[in-house]
Amino acid sequence: MAKLLVMYDQPKDQEGFEKYYFNVHIPLAQKIPNLKGAEVHRVLQVQNTNENLYLIAELHFENPQTLAQGMASPEGLEVQGDVLNLMQFLNKPPVVAIVD
Repeated sequence: MAKLLVMYDQPKDQEGFEKYYFNVHIPLAQKIPNLKGAEVHRVLQVQNTNENLYLIAELHFENPQTLAQGMASPEGLEVQGDVLNLMQFLNKPPVVAIVD
């Protein structure tokens, strides 16, 4: 299993972010080839950091190779490019991590 984690700080425009994220960005992400599942978690509390985390998205893939293939596909590249559209609602880009 490999997961792509995307961590978003508190948006500067929460209403706009929510609308765009769930109506546009998530449907794009669901088209990524090799995607086995996805979850979005609302952050209730953080500890030992100054980050003001708001959402954490998890994209699940069978292994690191299928993750890399999915993200390099036209659909994966479209999702990555769409982060620029999300930036109008955010103070800073999301943090991305790949984990097993």
